[in-house]
Amino acid sequence: MPTTLTLTANPFVWYEVMTSDMKASEAFYTKVIGWTAKDAGMPQGGYTLFSTGATEVAGLMPISPDAAAMGVKPCWSGYIGVPDVDAYAQRVKAEGGVVHRPPEDIPGVGRFAVVADPQGAVFILFKGSGAPDQNPAAPGAPGTMGWHELHASDGSTAFAFYEKLFGWTKTRSMDMGPMGMYQIFSAGGADMGGMMTKVPEMPVPCWLYYFNVDAIDAAMARVTQHGGKVLMAPHQVPGGQWILQCLHPQGAMFALTAPKR
Repeated sequence: MPTTLTLTANPFVWYEVMTSDMKASEAFYTKVIGWTAKDAGMPQGGYTLFSTGATEVAGLMPISPDAAAMGVKPCWSGYIGVPDVDAYAQRVKAEGGVVHRPPEDIPGVGRFAVVADPQGAVFILFKGSGAPDQNPAAPGAPGTMGWHELHASDGSTAFAFYEKLFGWTKTRSMDMGPMGMYQIFSAGGADMGGMMTKVPEMPVPCWLYYFNVDAIDAAMARVTQHGGKVLMAPHQVPGGQWILQCLHPQGAMFALTAPKR
């Protein structure tokens, strides 16, 4: 997990999946995305690190009994790097968002807070407290993050919150017909993701995370072979990438992207 960050653009810096079955989820993602997995060695245990090559990409943790009692289901979350977690949590509230878990420390790792935007999409604020990652993977390498997508209750107004909070900027937009506009945004001058109005089938507003793979059809075969579910069949998007949206066997939604079919 990254512990020292360059925060001028407030980028996404880490990804984490909570699950009801640690062993089954670890087996699924290592086979489907090709990650290697190892125990994080935290004092309290129960946290697995996923890596591609020498680069740590994401974490896996169990849903706690308290969270399960509150109705939390398996899901992916993204961490956004900020210079001051406490100050940004206050800003989230001031701009109409919600703080679900107040700022607290992860010993030896950093400080975080679980928040949601005004329409309900959850994300995590994070500031690291250690040595920088010396093993960054090449952009677009299999197993790395490829795209961040916000499915909002109202895509036309969702961007204003993130623009004011993080300084993200709009780049280009695409008309998706009955589905409305797809707004691409950047952080620090690099396109990072898109925002749109969610389809009725998606129960709540959320962020969806796309991981890079070599080829989308082979990845789809691995998803179904290992017990996952395909939500949206592969299709090509502007720019030439192929995408696939899925559920892992315990129910967390994620997506894949590849340069070829």
